[in-house]
Amino acid sequence: MTSVQSRRMRTRVTTATGAEIDARHGVPAGQRRAETWKVVHYGPVPRRTDPQLWDFRVTGATASGEEHVLDRATLDRLPHVTVRGDLHCVNGFSHFGLAWTGVPTTALLELVPPRADVCHVMAWAEYGYSANLRLSDLRVESTLLATGVDGAALTPERGGPLRLVLPHLYAWKGPKWLRAIEYLTEDRRGFWEERGYHNIGDPWSGARYSYQEEAGEGPA
Repeated sequence: MTSVQSRRMRTRVTTATGAEIDARHGVPAGQRRAETWKVVHYGPVPRRTDPQLWDFRVTGATASGEEHVLDRATLDRLPHVTVRGDLHCVNGFSHFGLAWTGVPTTALLELVPPRADVCHVMAWAEYGYSANLRLSDLRVESTLLATGVDGAALTPERGGPLRLVLPHLYAWKGPKWLRAIEYLTEDRRGFWEERGYHNIGDPWSGARYSYQEEAGEGPA
């Protein structure tokens, strides 16, 4: 076991009431510490100039049967937390101890609940980028609709104005420039999952590529 693999990191969630929830995670095998936080993404950085035109949508199999459109003011009124967690890139580098701020996805699920038969979601970002997730991934207490990091608003290069953050999964599962969550009643692969990456993307088991998938870990 290397010195990096033997370390223990703590993901700390600070709620709106000031309480703290701790969840321990081991450092994934095969990851190395990044000296700097690299900017990594596919495609160009969006340059949206009018925030009044921006919105976030919850669509698909919602409990109400309707699409819900949320503007930034609505998101700002939802509970906010700070999550101190790590970012693990599938390329093998990790950046530790980032302090993300934003809306916990549990608050979004409460505001716009899914239908009872929903089991997965698709996270949609600018330019049609997508990442599929289990519904249970949105119920993890440290999963966040992030609007800031380390005390500052997210820059466009870092995924602003809104980025999905899931410290328990590889970073590609948390799209930058998030625009929608679609509730699904059956799983289907997103952008990188269609191109050979693992359907679940669990760094703790080294689940990087689709050929590593066990029975039931991917859609038929």
